[in-house]
Amino acid sequence: MADPELVKNEAEQRYEIHLDGKRIGFIDYVRDTDVVALPHTEVDKEYGGKGYAQKLADFALADIRDTGLLVRPACSFIRKHIERNPAYGTLVAAD
Repeated sequence: MADPELVKNEAEQRYEIHLDGKRIGFIDYVRDTDVVALPHTEVDKEYGGKGYAQKLADFALADIRDTGLLVRPACSFIRKHIERNPAYGTLVAAD
């Protein structure tokens, strides 16, 4: 099995993870000026529990950090991922 490919799909406003040419998961995003809301994360059931959602979350959060934006973690998975990885805490926008 090949390494997953991580993609920012700006046309559909989502971060995607592909494996062997197939999209196996995504994180939707909505950008509002300097804040990016992440309302939904999904990984196909057959790929669950294998770390793909974490890789995708790391990719999305790194992209947001690298572009100088803040994040609004509306998705429970993203909120938990940020709690488990305190380095991302500085990215969270104040309410």
